[in-house]
Amino acid sequence: MKLALCLLVLAGAVKADERTQRYTDNESVTLWANKIGPYENPQETYSYYTLPFCRLNADKWQSKWAGLGEALEGNSLVKSDYGISFKHDVEKALNCAVKLDKRSLDMFQYAVSNHYWFNLVLDELPMWAMVGEVRESKLGNHSGDDEKYIFTHKHFSIAYNGDRIIEVNLTNDNPALLKLNQQLEWTYSVKWHPTSKKFSQRFNRYLDQDFFEHQIHWFSIFNSFMMVIFLVGLVGLILMRTLKSDFHKYSKHLDEEESLGEGQEDTGWKQVQGDVFRFPPYYPLFCGLIGTGIQLILMVYCTTILSIIGTLYIGRGAVSSTAVVVYALSSFAAGYVSGQFYVQSKGNSWIKTMMFTACGYSGFCVLVTMSLNLVAVSYSSLAAIPFGTMVILLLIWLFVSFPLVLFGTIVGRNLARPYQPPSRIALIPRQIPDKRWYLNFSILIPLGGLLPFGSIFIEMYFIFTSFWNYKFYYVYGFILLVFSIMLIVTSCVSIVITYFLLNAEDYRWPWTVFWSSASISGYVFLYAIYFFMAKTKMYGLFQTCFYFGQTLMMCVGLGIICGAIGYLGARVFVWRIFRSVKSD
Repeated sequence: MKLALCLLVLAGAVKADERTQRYTDNESVTLWANKIGPYENPQETYSYYTLPFCRLNADKWQSKWAGLGEALEGNSLVKSDYGISFKHDVEKALNCAVKLDKRSLDMFQYAVSNHYWFNLVLDELPMWAMVGEVRESKLGNHSGDDEKYIFTHKHFSIAYNGDRIIEVNLTNDNPALLKLNQQLEWTYSVKWHPTSKKFSQRFNRYLDQDFFEHQIHWFSIFNSFMMVIFLVGLVGLILMRTLKSDFHKYSKHLDEEESLGEGQEDTGWKQVQGDVFRFPPYYPLFCGLIGTGIQLILMVYCTTILSIIGTLYIGRGAVSSTAVVVYALSSFAAGYVSGQFYVQSKGNSWIKTMMFTACGYSGFCVLVTMSLNLVAVSYSSLAAIPFGTMVILLLIWLFVSFPLVLFGTIVGRNLARPYQPPSRIALIPRQIPDKRWYLNFSILIPLGGLLPFGSIFIEMYFIFTSFWNYKFYYVYGFILLVFSIMLIVTSCVSIVITYFLLNAEDYRWPWTVFWSSASISGYVFLYAIYFFMAKTKMYGLFQTCFYFGQTLMMCVGLGIICGAIGYLGARVFVWRIFRSVKSD
């Protein structure tokens, strides 16, 4: 049953429509009305028929649900009453006539004043247009004299190749002044024309190649790649030369001890060999965060690779659906890693560790999403997640994600090797000496995320612009490369921080490295504030809540990812250097 549920959701993500998308002459082609909302607020969307447009009778009402991700992204397709037939031109046809009462007039005037746009879908090809326009009154320039016009005619230009639809275009025309008791006649026309463009290329026109494949984008990738080479080389040069000197010094000390029979006190990181492998406080939570970080890394890599292979960006909500499924299936890895790490402490709180892993980040996202849902419901917006979708998500968590975390934790506990650090752990923790000011946690933590953020700074602009400014993000190869660069830079920075911390005889490196690596999320959130204020025209409580709420979920996830990879990189480094030193 679990497998069937996963396949059902994944099928909805990959296959955007159940039809063959092939038509015979004069066959009816359904035009779906999707959503409507203010142009400056991408997430503040409502049902197309929230405005009093012409609509089908109740007995002919039909909606379409194409997948889990479509509901999560606020899409709701409803069948419109436009009569469109394959290869059949329509010169000008009357859709309906409406007399504007006070309520309809107020709704249309509000929509035009706030620059409302709407989205229609024909054969899985989207179209966008504005509801109306505001013109300056001919009577003067006084406040409130602007006139609101609404477009009453829609012209559909449709290109076909054989029996397939290749391209759709929508043109709004015939503006009518909005006045009380005015009779509005809604009309439309359809023009079909052949094209030689292939069906597989029909979505290319929606991709802003001049923007995403701009020379600056390529330069930023090259710059990040060069940063990795420089940083890895610098870390290798400095640390290897320094460690070589340390090893030589310690070997000399040991030789002197053997020849003189006197002990000589070590200095630097060798001093903490009895404490460096001590388990950090709040270890169940720590293991849960590391396991969740590995799960999120797998989710990003798998979703990105599937998006590249299957061009998931074409389908509405396909990327979101795939991410949900991959996140659920990768829960086994989270449980396995957290369980294996925790059992080495020989503690009895493995259930607590498992619950932190299963419910930590997921619970945080649920709390934020439910808070945003309350805002969306109060606005009657499509951004509110439907109850049925919430039930499906709950079932996925109950019957897929949670059992896999539990199973992974059990497997990790049983397959974990005994904890055998390179040096014995002292019974009594040693006193930590005073450190220099730049080695304090308040300095190390914010510095740890600076270089990783620098490696993804430019890509953040493209991602934010795509998500908040109506662009299809399709360059997943870029995001795959940048994500890998970020992980490498984070690991290198965490190794440097760990070395300086241990050299100052401070063995509390696990949490310090985790938070310093996770501090990249703070920089991303600060950038999000700048982007909101300088690069967008968003306004209102609704859009502000959704912008910062969804950004917060992304930043916390990014922080857990970098914190986990930073700790794992530093852990490998610590084990390697102490394994190379003879234990006293």
